[in-house]
This record gives sequence, structure tokens and C-alpha cells, in this order.
Amino acid sequence: MGRIKATTSFLLLQFLLLQFTKSQQGFKEPSAARTLKQEPHDSPEVHCSRERSRVAWQIIEDYLMPFVEEGGYEISTDCRLHPDNDLFRDQEKHKINLDVNEWRCGYCKKSFRAERFLDQHFDNRHYNLLNVSQNKCLADLCGALHCDFVINSKLHKAKCNPAAVARNRHLCESLANSCFPISKGPSASHLHELFLRQFCDAHTCSGKTTPFPRGGKKRANLLYMATSILILMLLPLFYLLYYLYQRDMKRETQVLRRLSQVGRKAKPS
Repeated sequence: MGRIKATTSFLLLQFLLLQFTKSQQGFKEPSAARTLKQEPHDSPEVHCSRERSRVAWQIIEDYLMPFVEEGGYEISTDCRLHPDNDLFRDQEKHKINLDVNEWRCGYCKKSFRAERFLDQHFDNRHYNLLNVSQNKCLADLCGALHCDFVINSKLHKAKCNPAAVARNRHLCESLANSCFPISKGPSASHLHELFLRQFCDAHTCSGKTTPFPRGGKKRANLLYMATSILILMLLPLFYLLYYLYQRDMKRETQVLRRLSQVGRKAKPS
């Protein structure tokens, strides 16, 4: 009997240690995904920032693609701004954000408490899905696309480095030439001019021009959402008060009519 109790206690302790280890790794593993585990491998280091690549792609989506889609233009795969030339694009598309503190891997359906844990999971388990055979680091274009300005707009007011500005402007203009060749027709010519104004003109030490003067994708901000919710909450109250006001006015009118009729009847003949 004592041996059975000791065995049961040992198994219970092992189970608790296993659950604690999983919680420290930052993810919850569904039973359906257990069969999809990959063997650990010695993956070579990728010299490309996932975070800056993500910012660069967000800039492309917000401040360039609306104009490209509006013009019906198709970006060539030779253009470094094409989605196929983003090392992490396929993995980023397989991120599922279910809630503020829940992210899911689109490959194996594992769930994570934060995006950074999912990034680590991609690096460790799905490295083989990265195309590392070619130079496809979108973060290398951050200088031309003003990633630092988007991450921290205060950096735009820092001391200007003429050499860095000239280098970024040259890269920016080369992107305009390769992605939107003027020889491709009116649509490409229009986008070429827009790209120069939207991205390249701000590469100057004068400080007179800011990035993205043509605007971009409209996003609902928190103030707009809060105002909309407040209006929806106050609208029924407004109609209720209006109804009560109209009802009271109707009652007062009826009382006045009755008083008027009583006065007429009481008037001596």
C-alpha cells in the first residue's frame, strides 16, 4: 500500500513539473498539434531583423499599396518591394491574432501568449520555411522607407547625417526606378513620381519635408472608436428624454384646454 502511494505521489510530481515547464515556455500546446513536432535542428543564423522587416512591410502596405491598387498596377517580382522578396512574409501571413494575449501558429495551430513567443517558435520550429537562398531582407530597405521615423518620430528631429541621408535617398530613387519604370506606361510613370514624393523627398537635412505627404491607408483610431461607442450609448437616452418631453408637453396642452373649457362654461351669460 505504501509503495502505491509513493508511486502515485511521484507521478503527480512529474505531471506538475511538466505543466510548470510548459507555462515557462510561453505557449499552450493543443493535443492536435503534438503530432506535428519537428526535430530540433542546428539552424544557421539569419542576418535579417524580423521586427524591422515587419515595420518596412507595414509602411509599404499603408503608404504605397493603396495607390498601387488604385492604379491597377502589378508590381514585378524583380522589385524588392514585392511580397515574394520578404524573407518572413509567409510566416507573417501564418500568424493568427485571436486576442490581445493569444496568438496562434497557422502551420501547427499552437497557441502563444505574445507575438514574440510566436516569433521564437517560427525561428525554432519552422525555420525550413524561410527562403534563405537569396538576399530577401526587407529590413535592408528601412533607410529608404523611413522605418525609424515610424518607430520613433522624435528621431526625425535628431542631428542630420548628410552621408546617411544621401545613401538613403540613392536607395530610395533606385527603388522608384526598378519598381516603377517610366517606360512601362502612364500608370508606372505616375507611381514613379508618387514614390519620389512620398518617400524620397524627405531624405534631406533641410527638415522642411516629412515622409508620406500623400497620406496612406485610413485606420480607425481609438478616439474615433470611443466617440462612436459613446454616441451609440447616448442615442437611446436622447430619444427617451425626447419622448418624455413630448409626453409632458402633450399633457400640459390637454390641461390648458380643459382649463379653457371650464372657464368658458363658468362665464356668466
